[in-house]
Amino acid sequence: MPAVRGWTEAEREQWQQWWESPQAVMWDESFIPTVAVMLTYFRKIIDGTATSTHQMEFRHLAGSLGLTAEGMKRLGWAFEGDAE
Repeated sequence: MPAVRGWTEAEREQWQQWWESPQAVMWDESFIPTVAVMLTYFRKIIDGTATSTHQMEFRHLAGSLGLTAEGMKRLGWAFEGDAE
């Protein structure tokens, strides 16, 4: 995780979950800042301080990283065994 600030244990767990996702095999170190920004938005959504812009940006980043079904489709990704 970037050392730009202190991260909570919950954020560290979410970070690990995203980086262990099947989609993460398509990411390299250049994705670290993007995932960190998404994590910051995620925390705001969870703690109730997110603005509509934070929520919109979170959805956009999640899709761009292939963490949503729509994002996976747009990137041309599928899980092994998925019907084409």
